[in-house]
Amino acid sequence: MAGLRIGSFIGSLLICAAMSAATWAASDAPIDTATIEKNRKANAENCFNCHSADGIAKPPRADLDLSKLKDSQVEPSVYNPSDHGVMDCRQCHSKGYEDFPHAPAGKDNTSSCTECHAAKVLRLEPQFNASVHAKNTGLKEKFNCFTCHNPHINVVALRLKDPAKIVAQDNHGCLECHNSDLTFAKFAPDAEKKPGVKKKRPDIDAIHDWLPNTKAHWNAVRCVECHTPEVAAGKMLSHEILNKEKAEKKCLSCHSANSALKVRLYRHLVKDEQQRLGFTNSVILSNSYVIGATRHPLLDGALIGLVALTLVGVLAHGVIRIVAATLRRDRRDNDAQGPTS
Repeated sequence: MAGLRIGSFIGSLLICAAMSAATWAASDAPIDTATIEKNRKANAENCFNCHSADGIAKPPRADLDLSKLKDSQVEPSVYNPSDHGVMDCRQCHSKGYEDFPHAPAGKDNTSSCTECHAAKVLRLEPQFNASVHAKNTGLKEKFNCFTCHNPHINVVALRLKDPAKIVAQDNHGCLECHNSDLTFAKFAPDAEKKPGVKKKRPDIDAIHDWLPNTKAHWNAVRCVECHTPEVAAGKMLSHEILNKEKAEKKCLSCHSANSALKVRLYRHLVKDEQQRLGFTNSVILSNSYVIGATRHPLLDGALIGLVALTLVGVLAHGVIRIVAATLRRDRRDNDAQGPTS
């Protein structure tokens, strides 16, 4: 049993190193499928045997606390496709998880993200420290990577590819707190004028009432498109979450030919941009119609020409009517005067 654990642990370390974001993004090297299958088999036998819907429905042991199992339920069908789904669960859940039931302190001993993502954390931590989440008194200490990123579910945008799936996944991380009174209360600071009383969750619809078609925007773009600083093309989105005063409110930031969405939501697809059928930002148009961003020069010209012709037609019609009216009046005047001698 110890040999199996050591072997799985070493295999997981290899996978962990191989699956860093930079490796996924820049390397086309084949994944060691044998190690992945080995890890998934170990997960099925050692973890999902209890921590899944099947495990809860048919517990392998009679002394298991099913209420706690429900709180830590992870479905293989969801975990396996995730970024961490190639790893042995015990890579992160090792110390305190050897015994069954697990030791109460096991959750506190879960490996931190920095064990694999140290370089990334060094870049992102200063950004987070400047964010509205970190600047609120007493809030920074309540946050960790898991607060917004579910390691059992999340898939990086580069692998998801589909903007609709990226939006749904990333907005869920925001709305899970900002659209839930229960969750918001766990993190809320004290009210500004009422020490000891938790700040109430602002109504998310009310504070975005300036945004036309709010619901349509939330289904088409992520909160972070407006609530993070602009980044250079090809760079990772900032983890500095901006408050409502600093958030982007200029419609033309997205609704223009040089749309910010190209370096945000669609940054992983921009390389596929081919100006298909002559449209600007056609890679965006293939997923969503964005007024001002997905334009066609010929259609723009034709529309302008049509408007111009309409105006010319209206003016010409007006001039003709004026001339005709003048001629009719002159004719009536001549008829009224009668023939001259």
